[in-house]
Amino acid sequence: MKKFWNWVRDSDEGRTLYLNGVISEETWWGDEVTPKMFKDELLAGTGDITVWINSPGGDVFAAAQIYNMLMDYTGKVTVKIDGLAASAASVIAMAGGEVYMSPVSMIMIHNPSTIAIGDSEEMLRAKALLDEVKESIINAYELKTGLSRTKLSHLMDAESWMNANKAIELGFADKIMFMENETPDLTDSLIFSRMAVTNSLISKLPKKQKQKTGTPIESLDKRLSLISH
Repeated sequence: MKKFWNWVRDSDEGRTLYLNGVISEETWWGDEVTPKMFKDELLAGTGDITVWINSPGGDVFAAAQIYNMLMDYTGKVTVKIDGLAASAASVIAMAGGEVYMSPVSMIMIHNPSTIAIGDSEEMLRAKALLDEVKESIINAYELKTGLSRTKLSHLMDAESWMNANKAIELGFADKIMFMENETPDLTDSLIFSRMAVTNSLISKLPKKQKQKTGTPIESLDKRLSLISH
């Protein structure tokens, strides 16, 4: 098991948790050892915690358990995104009482995915599982942002990338690092939607012209003139 987290004790009695890289390259589904190890380390100290996140995501079940542990922690939990909090990592970020983002960091949310092998019944079971996982993820986003479940579902469908300003505008983050005393300019907010880009590209493709069928009128006139003679 490769650890993707690291604890550092600060001088002011607080602790810092660094989450870097993929959130568990091996799933925590059915794994009782790794979650216990993380929880034991979490509860080994007291005081406030700062969680630094730079991760492309990973196992959603590991992210869900970490989210639950941080939400249940008795001290204050502050999340700081210094690079990327994508996919499952964005779920963990929602556990912060306050979520700070670097001016150059991003959050990405999308639908969960998996690999399934088997017959049509297996495919249906995989789809049902993904649907339930999506609903559970929306729970975390809804609790943090206050957005409607429909809005959040659409954002996930589109695979949405948000800069710091957009994340604050939508409620996924609270402040931008290094400018805590300033109000961010939300007019510069940006959201990138993979679905919107794809649809835009498709709309710009040249449309195929319908092939003309039938006999040209000139040819018909010629044939009619030959028949009349």
